[in-house]
Amino acid sequence: VELEAKVDALTDELNFLRALYDAELAQLSAQVSDTAVILSMDNNRDLDLSSIIAEVKSQYEDIANRSRAEAEAWYQTKYEELQATAGKHGDDLRNTKGEISELNRLIQRIRAEIENTRNQCATLQTAIGTLR
Repeated sequence: VELEAKVDALTDELNFLRALYDAELAQLSAQVSDTAVILSMDNNRDLDLSSIIAEVKSQYEDIANRSRAEAEAWYQTKYEELQATAGKHGDDLRNTKGEISELNRLIQRIRAEIENTRNQCATLQTAIGTLR
């Protein structure tokens, strides 16, 4: 009996909620159908071409000035990088020339020592040959 009472109460609540839903849906449908849209248009066909052209020209000049400034900054940076690289290569070249000169002096000194050693060997061989 108790469960039947709960079922009846829940059935009544369900029917009430369905009726409430249907009423709200009908009310919203009525509001939507009563809504009117008012659209206003400005049919002013007088275009001020001179001001439009002036504005576009101004925008173009701004873009051109920014592009020019960016390009000049980029070229200046690249020029400075190339100068630094050229200076570094110049220093490297001077250092290499110095090393080559030093090696040439070393080669001449060693050649002179070799020649002296040959002369000493020849003198010793001559001395040995006379002793025999």
